[in-house]
Amino acid sequence: MKGRTHRRSPRRRKRGTAISDHDAQLLRALHDEHADALFAHALRLVNGDRSRAEDLVQETLLRAWRHPESLDPRRGSVRAWLFTTARNLAIDAWRRRSTRVGEVYTDELPEPAETVDETERAVEAWTVAEALNRLSPTHREVLVECFYQGRSVAEAAARLGVPPGTVKSRTHYALRSLRLVLVEMGVTG
Repeated sequence: MKGRTHRRSPRRRKRGTAISDHDAQLLRALHDEHADALFAHALRLVNGDRSRAEDLVQETLLRAWRHPESLDPRRGSVRAWLFTTARNLAIDAWRRRSTRVGEVYTDELPEPAETVDETERAVEAWTVAEALNRLSPTHREVLVECFYQGRSVAEAAARLGVPPGTVKSRTHYALRSLRLVLVEMGVTG
């Protein structure tokens, strides 16, 4: 779109609005000039997934059509705007996917839950209690606060009177120590 400064309307276009011949020409020029570079950029953003990259390019060009004022060369590089828009769209899509619980499709029914043997549960509880008793008091108290009481790092830090970083560090080392104690006790797996 270099050298093109005329635009149809600085207003935002509404969805469902028919595209004029002038707009079609501008979109075609925008596509011809930037689509290859934009596709290569989008491909990097989606780790080589061609289908997602194509969708990203399409959505980016659609945003350009809806916001023609953003493409005014006096406001900056058109390509930079397109690349930034594509990056933002990719980040938004990643965030949506990462917050959505994955769906699993199967023709098989899940296995019924195993019945828990109360004797086995009691032995496990005794073993964990014994292992916790073998830890240093600072390691034991941080594990009790974070895992048994379900407190956040900030809440545990406030209750223990130490900085949050100390809680994180103690938790890390406490779990390592607990793992070693369990191995010494013959617990595997």
